[in-house]
Amino acid sequence: MDTKLDPSRDDLPLMANTSHMLVKHYVLDLDVNFESQTIEGTIVLFFEDGNQVKKQTSSTKEICQLESNEACTFRTPEPCHIPATNARTDSSKLGYNDFAICDKGEKDTFDKDGNHDNQEQASGISSSEYCCDTRNHGREDFLLVLDCCDLSVLKVEEVDVAAVPGIEKFTRSSKLSVISEELRNEVVGELVTLPADRWREQLDYYARCGQAPGCGELFFDTDTWSLQIRKPGALTASEFPHAIRIWYKTKPEGRSVAWTSDQSGRPCVYTVGSPINNRALFPCQEPPVAMSTWQATVRAAASFVVLMSGENSAKPAQLREGCSSWHYYVTMPMPAATLTIAVGCWTEIKLEKDLVTERPFSSSEATFRCAGVCGHVEYPCRFQNASATAQEVIPHRVFAPMCLRDVCQETLLPLIPPCLSAAHSVLGTHPFSRLDILIVPANFSSLGMASPHIIFLSQSTLTGMNHLCGTRLCHEIAHAWFGLAIGARDWTEEWLSEGFATHLEDVFWTKAQQLSPHEAQEQQELRACLRWRRLQDELRNSPEEMQVLRPSKEKTGQVSDSGASVVKHGLNPEKIFMQVHYLKGYFLLRFLAKRLGSETYFSFLRKFVHTFHGQLILSQDFLQMLLESIPEEKRQDLSVENIFRDWLESSGMPKLLPDQLVLLLEHLLEQKTLKPQTLQSLQRTYRLQEQDAESMFHGREHRSLHISLELGTEKPLTVHTRAAFLTSSESSAILISVAVSICFFLDAAPGDRGCPDRAGGCFWSHQKTGRKT
Repeated sequence: MDTKLDPSRDDLPLMANTSHMLVKHYVLDLDVNFESQTIEGTIVLFFEDGNQVKKQTSSTKEICQLESNEACTFRTPEPCHIPATNARTDSSKLGYNDFAICDKGEKDTFDKDGNHDNQEQASGISSSEYCCDTRNHGREDFLLVLDCCDLSVLKVEEVDVAAVPGIEKFTRSSKLSVISEELRNEVVGELVTLPADRWREQLDYYARCGQAPGCGELFFDTDTWSLQIRKPGALTASEFPHAIRIWYKTKPEGRSVAWTSDQSGRPCVYTVGSPINNRALFPCQEPPVAMSTWQATVRAAASFVVLMSGENSAKPAQLREGCSSWHYYVTMPMPAATLTIAVGCWTEIKLEKDLVTERPFSSSEATFRCAGVCGHVEYPCRFQNASATAQEVIPHRVFAPMCLRDVCQETLLPLIPPCLSAAHSVLGTHPFSRLDILIVPANFSSLGMASPHIIFLSQSTLTGMNHLCGTRLCHEIAHAWFGLAIGARDWTEEWLSEGFATHLEDVFWTKAQQLSPHEAQEQQELRACLRWRRLQDELRNSPEEMQVLRPSKEKTGQVSDSGASVVKHGLNPEKIFMQVHYLKGYFLLRFLAKRLGSETYFSFLRKFVHTFHGQLILSQDFLQMLLESIPEEKRQDLSVENIFRDWLESSGMPKLLPDQLVLLLEHLLEQKTLKPQTLQSLQRTYRLQEQDAESMFHGREHRSLHISLELGTEKPLTVHTRAAFLTSSESSAILISVAVSICFFLDAAPGDRGCPDRAGGCFWSHQKTGRKT
């Protein structure tokens, strides 16, 4: 695929060459400094060869030509002494001056990107566009490319994993007599592929390797979007070091995190769900295909609490007076963009024991565990754990500034158990073992954000009745399945996350409230009406190219030979304010659920979750499996191609949408007059005579129906009902019948127009006098 990475456009470039090397694990060792508003430390990356282990040919040229005005030059390894203690997970906090002390006592210099540089030594490095080394007789060194932005990279080195005591168990030799690059890579290769039942041992050795000494500095350079690393003489990915350590420092203006104050005025920092994801927090591989695990040690002043995506409920360990360390880990591979961190003076908010009102659903509602082997790469999976499968409410904690304690106790905490239990009753096994919920500062631009093991909620959700808090909580809980456990392989297909979460939030919330089926349907239809109007407004006021759910069409999921790609419109400033992926995705799923029937649809959804959890999908993966579950005689005009055409690859509202028809007729009911041309257009577009008016009679909201229709130059045609009060759905059904009758009336001969027509519980009459009755 010819991927043109033009930074002047609104597409977000994903630069990492994941086709050659894939990150399998990150070990982060970081210090949070609120005075300088920086996070600094090291990250160790463990790789395995990607899908295309081959000599570097076109990908180096592709990356180096990202910006035509910038040459691809490399920093020479500098004779700097990095204190070994800072590479350990239990190290104490170092000041910036301790980070790198040059041999000659020179003042450190930084290039325009903030990278550690020594101009005198760098002057001898080749600045060839293709990064050739003459010792390789003109052949190019392999170039490792990581996604990186707004970071000061100080040093890159190879990690001597062979120096770790006991590491020989991961080699074919009982003794490590001769250490070579091949041997080190063999060790890493064995470590990253350990079976799931050895995950504790794997994490322990990752930590040990993360503390191992370096065995050679590597050449590196950065540009606007990437960090590029090479080792002279390493011509292929298999020859390149598979464990590297990067010393770096974030910048106060970095776009991945926000330095701000909480509602009590105390400093805090957290990941904000930036369009550029986490590349300004740590160098990483951003493409979703680079699914990895991680472990992190984060140090901060003792008054701060560190929350992070992690399976463990971390507790602080005091390193020295006034400084604490927090350690988190994750064993389920996920894209690096899902990692979240928040550091602040948060307080854990607890509910008094006698006020706990958990209302778990009976176990009979959760007897749908699917048997069979999971389809993902091996990791300790909760779907194969019987006790985890039966767990309706996972352990959870709530954190917020102390000033919000009372409102959290009153509004949020009582909702968590019933919402978690409702989600379990619908989809089954919770993909994650625990949940932290943080009320984030007022500058948070959304109502909520879900990450592995942690949810951010806006303080706005705590105001008023519990409806807003409950629905938003249900939305974010739904992301545990759709967005995290099952992710989109191409980030342009955002509807696979947001559309599902929007659809499921209604289902979860009605169950959490323990509404009757009638009440649940009524509430869901009211929300559908509101969403339809919101979607209509958005589509009326947004560019057509931003209304498409699958903008790359047949190229969706494709990447360049190196693995680099772009997220179409990923940097468009309008995108963060748009809800088209939420709303159009929601209406598509609502349409499919109605076509299959609710019971059949959610039974399928549970099977789909069991089949694809821990994996990345494209739209066709979901649609093909769904259509295969529908008997052929019931599919009618449903096909992947038709859904792509009518829903995912078109701007505007889909044409054939029963919900849209009902909601459109609801809107027409508010009009004082209707022209016959309008009704005829409705007939042509929606084939009204084929609609089932009786099936739409449900709901309780009573109101009268009174419509006047302008028939050319004649007197108004007044439509009235037998009942004085009707539900909105009944009114829509009646208007369908009325519209059908009038369409026949308009097509009929003049002499045949006097006959009244009774349909859908109403009758219409052509009033000669125009008097409304």
